[in-house]
Amino acid sequence: MSDEKNKTKMLKEQLFMSAKKGISTVSAEEIKKSDEFCEGYKEFLDNSPVEREAVSYSLKLAEENGFVEFERDKQYKAGDKVYLINRDKAIALAVIGKNKTKNGVRLSIAHIDSPRVDLKPNPLYEDNNLAYFKTHYYGGIKKYQWTVMPLALHGTVVKLDGTRVNIKVGVDESEPCFCITDLLPHLAREQSSKKLGQAIEGENLNVLVGSRPLDTEDEESELVKLNIMKILNDKYGITEGDFLSAELCLVPAQKSRDVGFDRGLIGGYGHDDKVCAYPALMAAIDTEIPEDTCITYLTDKEETGSDGNTGMQSDFLRYFVYDLAKSDGEEGYRVLSKSKCLSADVNAAFDPIYASAYEAKNSSYINQGVIISKYTGHGGKYDTSDASAEYMGEIRSMLEKNKVMWQVGELGKVDIGGGGTIAKFVANMNVDVVDLGVPVLSMHAPFELISKIDVYEAYRAFYAFYNNM
Repeated sequence: MSDEKNKTKMLKEQLFMSAKKGISTVSAEEIKKSDEFCEGYKEFLDNSPVEREAVSYSLKLAEENGFVEFERDKQYKAGDKVYLINRDKAIALAVIGKNKTKNGVRLSIAHIDSPRVDLKPNPLYEDNNLAYFKTHYYGGIKKYQWTVMPLALHGTVVKLDGTRVNIKVGVDESEPCFCITDLLPHLAREQSSKKLGQAIEGENLNVLVGSRPLDTEDEESELVKLNIMKILNDKYGITEGDFLSAELCLVPAQKSRDVGFDRGLIGGYGHDDKVCAYPALMAAIDTEIPEDTCITYLTDKEETGSDGNTGMQSDFLRYFVYDLAKSDGEEGYRVLSKSKCLSADVNAAFDPIYASAYEAKNSSYINQGVIISKYTGHGGKYDTSDASAEYMGEIRSMLEKNKVMWQVGELGKVDIGGGGTIAKFVANMNVDVVDLGVPVLSMHAPFELISKIDVYEAYRAFYAFYNNM
């Protein structure tokens, strides 16, 4: 019997997929590397709450590491590093390979927008001697999570004369912050009886921005609103009409923090999808002379469908690849058809407190490395790209060859919900693509959680994709 048992055990080892052991297999040296890498990530996260600031910070890092602005029709040699910015809200960074573009390019694409609360075009009003901003939330949020917490104002105002003014208030603790109020429990019986998603209405996500009237002896109305406009005019030179040509939003005011006694996790705003953007950016920065040209593209508008001229459905990236191909004497559409892409986006980490929402055998887990999502979408695989078996095989082989810790999973149970990424828009360009990113707890909340180990493994995956596939 013992021989038979040994044979059965050996057969299992040959045929069954081995259980993922995750962080328990990681050396102390690798854990130290991941912790050090994540110090840079936290700096990136804290300096990139909105896409314009993410582009600005990425550009700073890129230029410090030898990237220069791309010039169309210029001839580049292997190892040259170039960038191209789209309207200050998306950035492409390319490292020219030995083969230029003749064998296609390697693309890692992440998005740098995150769910938040945007200001309406005509936001400022006064009610009962309090001044508020009216808002329209951006992306998929649980509205109740955005009440009674410190918020910071970020964005850009373009005045009538074309002057651009950047605004950032509430980040430093010495600055004022802002807040969306909520009803006290003593008066919330009716509110509490509503469904969770209806307890806070979108039209009530009004942000408290002031309470003191303008100091004047004149008996005028809306003196609190006037006082707020005077403060803004004194500091930024703007008038109420300038809100009509502004991009202003409110995001959580807190900085990222280590979470847990062991400091293994990072909590913060915007992990979705900065936690993939930073590793993909650093993989491009650290790549020197790859075989094929590599492009890290940080794009906008994913949280609202990737529409618009800075979203993934724009032709900006396509035209960038075409320009690179043209300088090599190649046809752009043929270059794209031979290209490969990692859609660098997150997935939902299994949360044992809410285990009923997940299918345990096909979920991603904290501290078990990068998550490959063969497809996303929702019930019936609608609105998704489904990676081919051949391309899944290539990526599996790459990760195994480079000893990158990885896992495969879906976004929860089939009929519960779902979500989308930019992968389908890349696939529409006839590019092989699959989603690869970092598992996130409390995704789309103002304070999301990720594992330091998983962030570092994402960097190793993107680096391997550029250099060792």
